[in-house]
Amino acid sequence: MSSLLEKLTDLEARFKEISTLITDPAVIADMKRFVKLNKEYSDLEHIVALKNEYKKTLDNIAEAKEVLDVETDAEMLEMAKAELQDLTAKIPAMEEDIKLALIPSDPEDARNAIVEIRGGTGGDEAALFAGDLFRMYSKYCEIKGWNISVSSFTEGTAGGYKEIVFNVSGDKVYGTMKYESGVHRVQRVPATETQGRVHTSAASVAVLPEAQPFDVEIAEGLIKWDTFRSGGAGGQNVNKVESGVRLRYPWKSPITGQVEEILIECTETRDQPKNKERALTRLRSYIYDREHQKYVDDIASRRKTMVSTGDRSAKIRTYNYPQGRITDHRINYTIYNLPAFMDGEIQDCIDHLIVAENAERMKENEM
Repeated sequence: MSSLLEKLTDLEARFKEISTLITDPAVIADMKRFVKLNKEYSDLEHIVALKNEYKKTLDNIAEAKEVLDVETDAEMLEMAKAELQDLTAKIPAMEEDIKLALIPSDPEDARNAIVEIRGGTGGDEAALFAGDLFRMYSKYCEIKGWNISVSSFTEGTAGGYKEIVFNVSGDKVYGTMKYESGVHRVQRVPATETQGRVHTSAASVAVLPEAQPFDVEIAEGLIKWDTFRSGGAGGQNVNKVESGVRLRYPWKSPITGQVEEILIECTETRDQPKNKERALTRLRSYIYDREHQKYVDDIASRRKTMVSTGDRSAKIRTYNYPQGRITDHRINYTIYNLPAFMDGEIQDCIDHLIVAENAERMKENEM
């Protein structure tokens, strides 16, 4: 108990230090540092609240023990015994909550996310499955009260999407959606299959933390812009003006030193300036994600499982339609409610992934 309290006391001192720093005009002027300190302040505020409750409970236990040592009145002794028993029973859960709170959170968790879904192996069926995944996430975001805006998409010849990119904004979006990164595999009988055979196809999902303007430096003079008419299936989707934008940007990897051209299109709105701004947001997020990948890889190399490692080539989940089964291969999670799952009821699976990751991180941070 004493070592835990010592650690909490040190963190409380840091909390007081940050409380002063975030009111300093010099810190406020440095937006990057100010945002970072505010995030640390928010995390520590929760830990300090847990520490105060824990300390209060320990003090009450000490008082109850003192009463048992000196009290002679039978009724008072009985009350003190009951209180001691009640308070002592609360300690293990409190310590578990504190240890969980002491695990350093991913600094990206509070961010909004950019999600990219691409049909993989399986041709038309893969595009249809990519469409099903987009619908699943749309329903899930609706349940969570999050907002979705589609940046760009390419429709499949038989429906669905060859690829679709969309932004999700809300509370702690990336910290929840990051578990969806990877290859999703579907097993079902395609509509075009005449023999009733089950086919396997796949779609990949990449979830990127949305970058802020001050997270990465972009030399805007190097961006090459093109405009074009947004395509679509007719009606309102077809623009008579060139509102779609395409940017090309030469980016040098800080890890390999190689230069690659990043190509981004945005046809989200009929307003060209808005599309340009959203294309820039995607560019920032793409670069931030690539530069952030070393941090993600470092975490992955220390872990035994692939829960939230960011390995987007890993097969993470299978959707088996004949059996109505979903299996998440990272944690051997299997359920048989595929229709509800595809209707956005994926929280239980995500909760299991969060628990598995937290258990793993607690082992790493054992005190």
